[in-house]
Amino acid sequence: MFYRENGQFKTTYSTDQQIFPIAQDRWFVVALVLLAFIAVPMLASDYLMRAILIPFLIFSLAAVGVNILVGYCGQISLGSGAFMAVGAYGAYNFFVRVPGMPLIPALILGGLCATAFGILFGLPSLRVRGLYLAVATLAAQFFADWMFLRIKWFTLDTPSGSVAVSNLQVFGMPLESAASKYVFCLALLAVIALLAKNLVRSAIGREWMAIRDMDVAAAVIGIRPMYAKLSAFAVSSFIIGVAGALWAFVYLGAWEPSAFSVDYSFRLLFMVIIGGLGSIMGSFFGAAFIVVLPIALSQFLPFVAGLFGVEISTTTVSHAELMIFGGLIVWFLIVEPHGLARLWSIGKQKLRLWPFPH
Repeated sequence: MFYRENGQFKTTYSTDQQIFPIAQDRWFVVALVLLAFIAVPMLASDYLMRAILIPFLIFSLAAVGVNILVGYCGQISLGSGAFMAVGAYGAYNFFVRVPGMPLIPALILGGLCATAFGILFGLPSLRVRGLYLAVATLAAQFFADWMFLRIKWFTLDTPSGSVAVSNLQVFGMPLESAASKYVFCLALLAVIALLAKNLVRSAIGREWMAIRDMDVAAAVIGIRPMYAKLSAFAVSSFIIGVAGALWAFVYLGAWEPSAFSVDYSFRLLFMVIIGGLGSIMGSFFGAAFIVVLPIALSQFLPFVAGLFGVEISTTTVSHAELMIFGGLIVWFLIVEPHGLARLWSIGKQKLRLWPFPH
């Protein structure tokens, strides 16, 4: 079988600790990256990139941030939509108020604003956990909605609270076409996902997982719960804030505070649960499930109804889509509670042992 490790010897610690220790995995990832960077912009239509691929990339980035906090550190958060909003409005204020501010530094500064906001609302995690922490972080969502709607300074005193950006450039190149926006989002996702993967494999990542598994035992062996929890909130909020800025700048172009409602907090939490808690790869799987499945159902249901000679309205399709989507989520959580990443891992393990039984 092609998926074998025969002859692949690890002679140094660095090769033994590689992200992809099996050569076939490395080849697959390299081929996938080349396909995403070269083939997709050349072959995909503008509709495919604007409606599916760009939202998938941005939600994948946000899901990576949520997974660091929820999956790796075990701190339940329902304030992800607020962190996205803070990142978006923070980047907007730096981009508009500072003359000549480049796009990438504005996105980073927006992420740092979300970091400060996340640390502030992460302080309750030092005393409460579980459902109580989820409610405490949910307060961040309502506070952000009130702040950006009532404090006009954040929106440059616009009466409606809506803001817009235009003429985006990266290193002097305009960011207007769907292909350029797609490549820009893909490049940021690749860099941040690689950094996140190495971070969770480092000492601080092991501290997060120790806190997640048993915080009392982690404190006994010398891990500082305050530092571990707040650092997880900081890193997670930064990544979610950058994703929120990308969502506002690249995907929406013009937005208002309601563009980052509590619906996004639940959606991101569903992504990491379905994709797999404690898995960077699971963040991509969960984002693909949440983004692609509703679109596929909206196209599939009228087709099936047409086969039986039945015409269904757009409203009926929308309601059926929500019911099927919710049912699939519940069914999947019952069948495989560890997420799509677990199924991916099982499939790889069976390939390594095939044709022998497992």
